[in-house]
Amino acid sequence: MTTSIQHSPEIAKSIDVNGIATNYHDEGEGAPVILIHGSGPGVTAWANWRTTIPVLAEKFRVIAPDILGFGYTERPNGVEYNSATWTDHLVGFLDALGLDKVSIVGNSFGGSLALRIATEHPDRVDKLVLMGSVGVPFEITVGLDAVWGFEPSLPAMRKLLDVFAYDRSLVNDELAELRLAAATRPGVQEAFSAMFPAPRQQGVDAMAVADDRIAALEHETLIVHGRDDQVIPLSNSLRLLELIERSQLHVFGRCGHWVQIEHAARFNSLVAGFLSVRI
Repeated sequence: MTTSIQHSPEIAKSIDVNGIATNYHDEGEGAPVILIHGSGPGVTAWANWRTTIPVLAEKFRVIAPDILGFGYTERPNGVEYNSATWTDHLVGFLDALGLDKVSIVGNSFGGSLALRIATEHPDRVDKLVLMGSVGVPFEITVGLDAVWGFEPSLPAMRKLLDVFAYDRSLVNDELAELRLAAATRPGVQEAFSAMFPAPRQQGVDAMAVADDRIAALEHETLIVHGRDDQVIPLSNSLRLLELIERSQLHVFGRCGHWVQIEHAARFNSLVAGFLSVRI
């Protein structure tokens, strides 16, 4: 059963996924595309994909959930946050919506979850888009350590936004205040701090998918990265390009970790074209 709730643009529909009330956006018609957000403090599907959803919805059915433990999806007591839990929740989400096969766009942390679904449930996935993706081994960056180790304060949030964006005009105190408010809603920071405890290299390692499993993927895959990304190294995407036979890589210059925001028009056009073409 789905219900509609209207409070803020970040809250859209809700569906029961194995007993977990899951907040998600569902716009447009056509082939289904799932957008999986990243793991920044206070992140929601809407915050991550607000510039992407309306454009892709012109051609596709675009569905963007708040991952378990994030945003306005329920955070049950006693949940152990890890890749298996998140993957199971996402597959359950597809089942709850009656979606047998979808294309997936995964951002950063969401890229690792996209890879897990594609490798563990290959028949459920049509095409893959991996943007600034986690999922292969790498030495944790100073930027990612700051993201996962975030301790709430306005200066810390402003500093974090500067790490995310190459174009500093995109970040200001107003945005920092909005994201800090989102990150400090009741229960949000407590869940977030439990997800990626120190030493945070173990979080990177736990989210890696085995090379042989990635190399076995037969899905058409678009890999996207900001050349100046301080959070996830460009070398991740170069490695994914090596491993996935049916892949292509597009690197955006003068771009940090926010490709979908810093280069929204080009990103949306690139993804829409990739998802539309059949080879």
